[in-house]
Amino acid sequence: MTRPGRATMGPVAVSRTDAVLLVVAVAAVSTSAPLVKEAAAPALAVAFWRNAFASGGLVPLAGVQARRRARVGRDRRTWTLTIVAGLLLGAHFAAWISSLSSTTVAASVVLVSTQPVWCALLARAQGEAVSRRAWIGIGLALLGVVIAAGVDLGGSGRALRGDALALAGGALAAGYVSVGAVVRRTESTTDYTAGCYSVAAVALLVAALVGGQRLSGFDLRTWLCLAAITVGPQLLGHSVFNRLLRTVGPTVVSVAVLGEIVGASILAAWWFGQEPPAGLIPAAVCIGTGVVLVVRFGSLERVGLTEIEAG
Repeated sequence: MTRPGRATMGPVAVSRTDAVLLVVAVAAVSTSAPLVKEAAAPALAVAFWRNAFASGGLVPLAGVQARRRARVGRDRRTWTLTIVAGLLLGAHFAAWISSLSSTTVAASVVLVSTQPVWCALLARAQGEAVSRRAWIGIGLALLGVVIAAGVDLGGSGRALRGDALALAGGALAAGYVSVGAVVRRTESTTDYTAGCYSVAAVALLVAALVGGQRLSGFDLRTWLCLAAITVGPQLLGHSVFNRLLRTVGPTVVSVAVLGEIVGASILAAWWFGQEPPAGLIPAAVCIGTGVVLVVRFGSLERVGLTEIEAG
């Protein structure tokens, strides 16, 4: 779930409790890519069940809270933006999860982590000013993308396709959080996420049915992976990150999310024997440094970093 954050541009004191929570959240989201890869289910099915399980718990909770507050209905604009955000979220999951079947876990996680860069570019397209240091960060991140693509270009076209899907996943996530940041000005965390996840689940259900991807008949191991993706990366990962937005701010949280690159790569090497190519290391360094610069020197509220969504 997501909570509104505060733009924190200066040094932030992180308490011991928050530090522990950051470690738990990074560890949780680091399991996302390996679990997705382990699940013997089509990409759209994994994306659908993740959102369906999440919305299944959130919709009743939102209903209870609405009755307690005697809440009036949403206006048309709020509904429209929530639907757009849900469609973008569904597309993000479809692209990113699909990338894992074509490229390495390390490459996929590195490229999808460009999300803050796309947020900054979206803000610039809307007329917002982007500082010189943020532009340097954008340039570094894009250089890292070129390096990563070059590594896989020398390998196979299939890997390059996976890289493109992961990169698209980062761009779609940027659109999702940018639209969501507007909705969150008037909507509570529970109301927004319940609506957004439900729209994403419905859209992914339709896409899976049209694409002929099966949604059931999986073995027990796959269902356990799907449940683990919801409990781990979704609840212990993103929910904890969004709780931390209130206490440590979006800068610390957004940079901490980059720990997923290391965690997921280590897990993939141990779990699947999937060692990242040496050329991916400079790409990861460029992208990580670029994202830190964008997050640190960009306007966090305006580029949509008051919400966290990745794997």
